[in-house]
Amino acid sequence: MENLLVTGYAAGGKCLAKHEGKVIFMENAVPGDIVTVRLIKNKKDWAEAQVIRIISFSSERIEPFCKHFGICGGCQWQMLPYEKQLEYKHDQVLQSLKRIGKLDLPEIRPIMGSERTSLYRNKLEYTFSNHRYLLKEELADPQISNLQNAAGFHARGIFDKVVDVETCYLQDEPTNAIRLETKRWAIENEVSFYDIQRHEGFLRNLQIRLCRTGEIMVNIVFGYRDELLQNALLMHLQNHFPAITTLLYTINPKWNDSLNDLQPVVYSGKGYVIEKLEKFLFKIGPKSFFQTNTAQAERLYQTVRSFAALNGSEIVYDLYCGTGSIGIFLSDAAKKVIGIEWIPEAISDAKENALLNQIHHAAFFAGDVTEICDDTFFETHGRPDLIVSDPPRAGMSEKLIVKLLEIAAEKIIYVSCNPATQARDLNLLSEKYQISAVQPVDMFPHTLHIENVTALFLKH
Repeated sequence: MENLLVTGYAAGGKCLAKHEGKVIFMENAVPGDIVTVRLIKNKKDWAEAQVIRIISFSSERIEPFCKHFGICGGCQWQMLPYEKQLEYKHDQVLQSLKRIGKLDLPEIRPIMGSERTSLYRNKLEYTFSNHRYLLKEELADPQISNLQNAAGFHARGIFDKVVDVETCYLQDEPTNAIRLETKRWAIENEVSFYDIQRHEGFLRNLQIRLCRTGEIMVNIVFGYRDELLQNALLMHLQNHFPAITTLLYTINPKWNDSLNDLQPVVYSGKGYVIEKLEKFLFKIGPKSFFQTNTAQAERLYQTVRSFAALNGSEIVYDLYCGTGSIGIFLSDAAKKVIGIEWIPEAISDAKENALLNQIHHAAFFAGDVTEICDDTFFETHGRPDLIVSDPPRAGMSEKLIVKLLEIAAEKIIYVSCNPATQARDLNLLSEKYQISAVQPVDMFPHTLHIENVTALFLKH
């Protein structure tokens, strides 16, 4: 199809155009572009397409600031001015709640943008690979091979090729310096980089976390155990970067990169870092979940606290509580905080964080909310006046929603990183609840992701 005008964005960040009543979804375009596309999936009312050529560029386009944009899987929207990114994200929330949720909505508050649009992440994970992703112009050069060591991010949509990143603008220094020095040392010492296809090789991943307290945690992931090599690299990094406060390593012989079932080992430091949101301190280990944009996390939790409007007499249940951050953030104005989370290690962190902040009216439990919250539990801990739910992208299970309707707390605050699944869940909750406030929050500039906070009150 030729001369299609790209008119907007759909849920999930794909662009859309219309042709003879059919909606056509595509990537790598901007509203206002006129494009030639090839259909790769064709249904009655919609199709998916691949952009073959951009005939004319949209006036909204700007020059991306990163040379790796469009190749690595990190950012998708650097070619859009940040104001436009916020506009499209706000519309994504609105359209999801209307079309999927079919909800009676109050006026949605203006999206809360991030003051920092680069160097905003507190955590990044890099991959080492012996297969480098080649650019289009490099493919035709017989002198260039993809059998080169690389340290960076997976090429977008390609599991076994890594973009060799020179500078990443998502996290502040010394993140680039640590990655580049690790790569340089490994090549100089003829250390093998991981082969993702064969599942072999020594140097596998690098995790870096920077805290506003100034603490830095680095975790090097090795494909197999070699104490001589491990210690040589770790000692080199500790000497070269004395600012690292906690240095760990993890042996991962598995076929996937998940560390949940592995045990990181402390090489130097205390094995964790301390982060701060307002006056609250949070202990973060190498496997802990913590919002990756610290400044925006603070504003996100401030929004939850504002929507909660607690007066000191309420019992708050924090579902999917993770390391307890939202419950702890609300604790000053709550009579009691009850946190519930599937992952036992996260509950251990939550308990430690409560002690770290001298909060003695909070309790945390590992398990399934639908099984934990029975009459005996309520008799012991009290029924909730407010429920805060911050589920993963898949949203809440229907079983949990049935349980929430049964509990019938006066107020629910639903924090979501996926407006589509949030809209689906809110539709089910609308049986007993009315939405009173909606606040989109941009946690990830230059990406298509958006966070949304919705407050609901019980109908009487």
